[in-house]
Amino acid sequence: MLKDLIGKASIKVKNTVERGAVKKFAEAIGDMHPIYIDEETGKRSRYQVNIAPPTYPRVFDYGHIDGLKLPNKGLIHGEEAYHYERPLLVGEDVYCYTKITQYYEKNGAHGEMGFLVLENNGEDRNGRTIFTSKSVVIITEAVRRLLKL
Repeated sequence: MLKDLIGKASIKVKNTVERGAVKKFAEAIGDMHPIYIDEETGKRSRYQVNIAPPTYPRVFDYGHIDGLKLPNKGLIHGEEAYHYERPLLVGEDVYCYTKITQYYEKNGAHGEMGFLVLENNGEDRNGRTIFTSKSVVIITEAVRRLLKL
């Protein structure tokens, strides 16, 4: 169904790691570690600035992949894993894009489901990788029927 999209990627989108957004994110996940929110702690750290929580890239804009038209509801978040080369620094710009790496289907109790595997990437302004993440979007039988229309 979506196999022809494997290998397609979005264009890079600039995101900024904003202090206020990092604080709100830390509050939302219940992790108020001082390295995320206290400026003095950040200045005394080896990074000399605050960093973002490891799952913070979830809020970034990764752009749009041409041809990928999924609905806003009815999808299931399967899994997500992150790999960092270094932490995200508060105040820096991060250039993000996503790529479709795999699509497969399985029969389940509620019909055939599709599994869309995405690789999200974040780079610094020089094109060096800061992080990569892998996420799986599960497309239910009901959504698959809608996509076929």
